[in-house]
Amino acid sequence: MRLFRSEEHVRRAYSQPGETFPVEQLWRLALGWYGDRLAPDWQPGGPAGLRAVLGEVGLTGPFWRLAG
Repeated sequence: MRLFRSEEHVRRAYSQPGETFPVEQLWRLALGWYGDRLAPDWQPGGPAGLRAVLGEVGLTGPFWRLAG
């Protein structure tokens, strides 16, 4: 993952940049993905749980599909 100032900078760096999204969305993803990892009763969510986290922050296209 790389952070860029704008989509213009991404286009200059990569001819086919893949997926881009704003840092605010990255923050929401991080909270959903890691927010409860230190809880004593934490259990891995498995592929379904991870897909749910991606969907909650709007990362739903083909790029974000997880196997399993």
